Amino acid sequence: MGFLYYAEYLHLFERARSAYIRQCGISYAEIEKKGVLLPVREATCRYRKPCRYDDLVFVRIAISELGRASLRFVYEIRSEDKGELLAEGMTQHACINREGQPVRMPDWFKSFFAKMEPLPDGAPVY
Repeated sequence: MGFLYYAEYLHLFERARSAYIRQCGISYAEIEKKGVLLPVREATCRYRKPCRYDDLVFVRIAISELGRASLRFVYEIRSEDKGELLAEGMTQHACINREGQPVRMPDWFKSFFAKMEPLPDGAPVY
């Protein structure tokens, strides 16, 4: 059909999230080496307009909630010129240890996100 496969939007979210975390000063691999795992508990995507193959898109990401043992990322996928909203979504992540038990989010982890420039509502943006 020439449109991006619907599940691929979640891959765009994941790549944006990895880039965002790296922009904060740490990688997913480093976080896991320190014993913190961030499995996805919930994911949503609202499709507004279709992405087509070979379209260049801009993914905006922010943290909308930083809980004691979880965090929520929100996403906007926009056209290359950032004008047209193509999709928006959310992923919620648990903070667990290697044994799969929920753990309080470490202060060292929270401190990486504090470095990001805030949006008017206080959420960091990439």
